[in-house]
Amino acid sequence: MSTPYPLDAYPAAGDGPRPAVLVLPGGGYQTLADHEGHDYARWLSGLGLHAFVLHYPVAPARHPEPVTAAAWALDHVLHGDHGLSVDQEAVGVIGSSAGGHLAASLCVGLGGPKTPRPAFAILCYPVISFLSEAHEGSAANLIGPEPSRDARAALSLELLVDPQVPPTFLWSTADDEAVPVGNTLRYAKALTEQGVPTELLVLPHGRHGLGLAPDEPAVAGWSRLCEEWLQRGGWTEPREGTPA
Repeated sequence: MSTPYPLDAYPAAGDGPRPAVLVLPGGGYQTLADHEGHDYARWLSGLGLHAFVLHYPVAPARHPEPVTAAAWALDHVLHGDHGLSVDQEAVGVIGSSAGGHLAASLCVGLGGPKTPRPAFAILCYPVISFLSEAHEGSAANLIGPEPSRDARAALSLELLVDPQVPPTFLWSTADDEAVPVGNTLRYAKALTEQGVPTELLVLPHGRHGLGLAPDEPAVAGWSRLCEEWLQRGGWTEPREGTPA
């Protein structure tokens, strides 16, 4: 069956309904990075979560097209005819860089009042603000050239956090030159002020866009910490040899 947006499924092993994750790759709203999409999906399906990689619209598409696609995909994971048994109380989202902005857009309710929010979120070096330490490439691709302050504020997600945002795992590096760590810190501050359970990891060094960072041992440990967070949240089962 054709769907309005390509959505690649990575089924998890196991019987019965499984938690699931919508994967939103980065790419500055200009392209989509495979290593932040399919690599994440393989990792997450190996943890026992169904993973779905969305090929959402990028430039010249403008807001709200990407979030419309993401809202459709979240609903499709929850209710669609994709052939996988999904635990509807445990469908989360993961996004990196601009994909992190898109993931957080669903979390703060920009998907619209009829779109349920994700059950949890994993945001990797996300674009958050278009007012402070903005990634101007993402702003131009999403909103258009020379966006107004009002247009920037409407999509600066640190301003839109409410208590309904789901539990969130955030990570970035302190010397990210492309998307400054201030984006992550502002969002974490807004989350904690609203009482949203938040886990924040800031690593001292690492370039932007590392994904799972298989060649960067000092950064690659983020995924193990994230796995432990998923387990504590009840979204994965303990791995063999891991304390429950």
